[in-house]
Amino acid sequence: MNDLNALLEPGMLVQHPDKPDWGIGQVQSNIGGRVTVNFREQGKVVLDGERVTLLPVFET
Repeated sequence: MNDLNALLEPGMLVQHPDKPDWGIGQVQSNIGGRVTVNFREQGKVVLDGERVTLLPVFET
């Protein structure tokens, strides 16, 4: 798993680096390198942490 993704915990806010139109998402779970995120504009998405490095959002 990507080192940055390993730090993601449920409740944290993130953005997908390649899908800015998805808006800000909230991490639902992070298990075994699979990160489930509920994005405002895209809905719930399960991402492979090996392939995508999500960007933490500290302000909304």
